[in-house]
Amino acid sequence: MIVRTASAPAAPISLASRSFPLPIPRPCERNVRSRSPFPGDAMSTAAGPSVSHVAAAAALNGPVRRARHCATATHSDAHPIAASARAGARSSSITRCARVNVCGPTVGAVVTSRLLHRRFRRRRARDARTSAMFTAMRATAVRRWRRRGAIAVAERALNIHEYQGATLMQRFGARVPPGVACATLEDVAQAVQTIGGGDEVVVKSQILAGGRGLGTFANGFQGGVHVVKRADAVNVASKMLGQTLITKQSGPGGKPVNVIYVAEKMSLKREMYFAILLDRATAGPLVIASAEGGTSIEDLAVSHPEKIIKMRLDIEKGMTHAQAKELVTKLGMTKHLDDATKQLLALYETFVKSDCTMIEVNPLAEDQDGYVIAADAKLNFDDNAEYRQKELFAMRDSSQEDQREVQASKFDLNYIGLDGNIGCMVNGAGLAMATMDIIQLYGGSPANFLDVGGNASEEQVVEAFKILTADPKVKAILVNIFGGIMKCDVIASGIVAAAKQVDLRVPLIVRLEGTNVEKGNEILKGSGMAIITAEDLDDAAQKACSSLKQAAA
Repeated sequence: MIVRTASAPAAPISLASRSFPLPIPRPCERNVRSRSPFPGDAMSTAAGPSVSHVAAAAALNGPVRRARHCATATHSDAHPIAASARAGARSSSITRCARVNVCGPTVGAVVTSRLLHRRFRRRRARDARTSAMFTAMRATAVRRWRRRGAIAVAERALNIHEYQGATLMQRFGARVPPGVACATLEDVAQAVQTIGGGDEVVVKSQILAGGRGLGTFANGFQGGVHVVKRADAVNVASKMLGQTLITKQSGPGGKPVNVIYVAEKMSLKREMYFAILLDRATAGPLVIASAEGGTSIEDLAVSHPEKIIKMRLDIEKGMTHAQAKELVTKLGMTKHLDDATKQLLALYETFVKSDCTMIEVNPLAEDQDGYVIAADAKLNFDDNAEYRQKELFAMRDSSQEDQREVQASKFDLNYIGLDGNIGCMVNGAGLAMATMDIIQLYGGSPANFLDVGGNASEEQVVEAFKILTADPKVKAILVNIFGGIMKCDVIASGIVAAAKQVDLRVPLIVRLEGTNVEKGNEILKGSGMAIITAEDLDDAAQKACSSLKQAAA
C-alpha cells in the first residue's frame, strides 16, 4: 500500500519487552520480509517485526490512533501516518483506518475475498477512497492465496442461473432463446409441449459453474447439456434432475441440479463472444468481444490475441450509440445493423441498471435471418448493491453455496472455507490476515476462517464451534481473539460451552488478549477441559502446528 508522504524519522513503538522503530514507508517500496503484495507496505527492519498497514483497512472505523489486534502500540498524534489519516484528502491510502498489525516476525497482508468484503459491507462504508482501497486489497489477496492453492471460495458477487439471467436480459430488451425452467419431470414434459421450434429441444442442467456440457454426473451420466428429440427429453432430464454435476469449475464435490432448463433449439448461423466487465485500471466498464465465439474463447485469446476486441467505456456517458455501432462493425455483422446496435445497448443497460460486475454472452449469435441472439450468458452482480436490488438477490440459490457459509450467515458470522486442517476462529479481518499467515509460517495450513465479529454473544460462539467441528478436515482448532468491544470472558464462556456441546475431539488452542483477559483465562483454566492456552499469536500458531504433528506420530 502506497503512503504518499516523504521519508521521516521513525516513531518508536513499545512492545512489552522490546522497543523498535516504526519506519515511515516510501512510495513504490515492497515489504519483502512479510511477503506483502501491496507496494509501500510498512517496511520490516532488523530491529523488530514488520508492520502491515493493510490490516488497518479492515477496521474502516476512524482515524489511526491506536494499533491493536496483536500487541498494544500507540501512535503519537504527531506521527505522520496518523496525521495523514486525519487529513483525509491528503492521504489516498489509509483514510478511515484504525488498526495496525504488530505481531511477530511476519505479518501477511492477506485475507480471503468474502471475509473482508462482508466486514466491509456490514459497516456500510460509502466513501470512494475506502471502496477503492477495499477493491485493491480483495483482488490482491485472492490472487495471492489462489497461487498458494489454499483458496476454496473467492467470489464476492451474486451469481444467478442461466434461466434467471435470460429472464433479466429479456426484461431490458435483449433477445434470448425461448425456454422454460423445470423443477420436476412433469414440468419437463409440459415444457416440451409448449416450446416452439423443430423436432429437437435443448435440455440444460442449471448449476452455478461453467463447463456443464463436458461435465459428468455422480451417477455416471455424461454431459450437463443435451440436444435431444422431444420424445427423449423427459428420459434425459430424469438422469440429470436431482443429481450432482461435476465440472472443471464446480470442484470435486460438484453442484446439485435442482432445475432443468428446457430451451428451443436455435439454428445459429454464426457465433461471437461479447462481455462487459469492470476494468480496475480505468474504474469503468470494459467491453471484450470477438467475432469468433463459442467454447474456445480462452484458447483464442492465447493463440490469436489480435482477434480480441477491447473497448473502454466512460462510466458517466455509458455505451454510446456510436460505440455500439462500431462494435457491431468490428464483430462482422452485415444484416439488421440497427437492431444489432440496439441489442448491444440493451446488454449494457442490463449491466448498469442491475449493478452487474460482469455480463458474459457466449455465444452472442446470429440466427439464419441475421438477427442477434444472446444464446447463453453468465451474469454476476455486486453484493454492495443488495440494498437496492432486493428482487435480484432474492434469486440467490443457497443450495449452490457452501452450506457452512450459509449456516454461518444465519448467525451473523463470516465463514470462509479453505483447504487446510487447522480451523480458526477470530474476531476481525486484520487479525484474520495475521493468523492465516503465521499458521502458514510455522508449517500449518488453515482449514477455514470464522470471524465472530466484534460483538458476538455466547450463542454465536457456540454456533461457530459447531460449524468448525462439522468440517472433517479440521484436525485442530485455533481461537485467536483480541478483546476490544468483544470481551474475553464472553468468548471464554462460549468456548467452554461449545466444547462441551459438540463433544470436541481435536486439540483446542486458545489465545486471548484485551478486555477482561484475566477473567477469560480463569474461565478456561477452571473448565476442567483439555484446553491449550497460548501467550501470544506466535505461541498459539506453534502449538496448533505441533498438535498436528503429535497426533500424526
